[in-house]
Amino acid sequence: MDKRIGIIGAGVVGTAVGVVLKNKGYEITSVYDIKFESTKELVERIGCTAFTSPQEVSRSADILFITTTDTAIEGVIDSLADIGAINAGQIVVHMSGAQSSEILDRAEDFGAQVLSVHPLQSFASVERAIDNLPGSIFSIEGDREAYDTAVCIVESLGGEYFFIDRKAKPLYHAGACVVSNYLVTIIDFGIKLLESTGIPRQIASRALLPLINGTVNNIENIGIPKALTGPISRGDLSTILKHLDCLQEMAPELMKLYSWLGFYTAQIAVEKGTINQQSMEEFQQVFMKKLSQIASAS
Repeated sequence: MDKRIGIIGAGVVGTAVGVVLKNKGYEITSVYDIKFESTKELVERIGCTAFTSPQEVSRSADILFITTTDTAIEGVIDSLADIGAINAGQIVVHMSGAQSSEILDRAEDFGAQVLSVHPLQSFASVERAIDNLPGSIFSIEGDREAYDTAVCIVESLGGEYFFIDRKAKPLYHAGACVVSNYLVTIIDFGIKLLESTGIPRQIASRALLPLINGTVNNIENIGIPKALTGPISRGDLSTILKHLDCLQEMAPELMKLYSWLGFYTAQIAVEKGTINQQSMEEFQQVFMKKLSQIASAS
């Protein structure tokens, strides 16, 4: 694509996008970050110009990436709009999962088009982000006239894509948070259950990793609900009752989360076809009874 790209925000995502797009032949003309060291690092990686202000970057770019922290994006676009540093025909892009393209709408007053292009991926570091961007799946929303540009960017990053409505962005982001953030919470929950039996935390964590990896592999290969295993999937209510009795005795503070997860899991087992509606209701009644007892006690 014969377009000049500017990047405001040279953190993990901004740096990774700059590096990958540069390697794909894009012209990265300018970079700015509030932290000079971040600007310098990206400039050294891709050989572009380091500017000393966001407006200089914006004025030099056909496609402007604002890859700051989520909370800073709107402030950046407002400051650019206040001084008229947005160009007609320019495409302004942010890559936040939590924010919709709506926070860029002031750019439209100057004849620009706005996009949100978000990778459904977790980036722990710049190097991991560079490795993980290719193969990621991106959500795209914003001005439909700019969709072709968004698709070209995603394909250049080695990703796949789908389109969503900006009104649905918070719910979309909630789904991503559940899978990424709450997965960590659930694994921590499992480790705590093992710790309650006297197993050291470090050993518990290592012991569960093969099970975690095996489950993720099953999800990847056979999908959900088929990847669901365990006593609820088998309709084994007696085992669940033993879990609950032991939890009550040894780790009662973990009972509430276990019960809510079990309540929801029973619905997935029905979708898998390994239990029927009546069995699901029996499981859910047991879990709700425990949850009611917890609520009454508090």
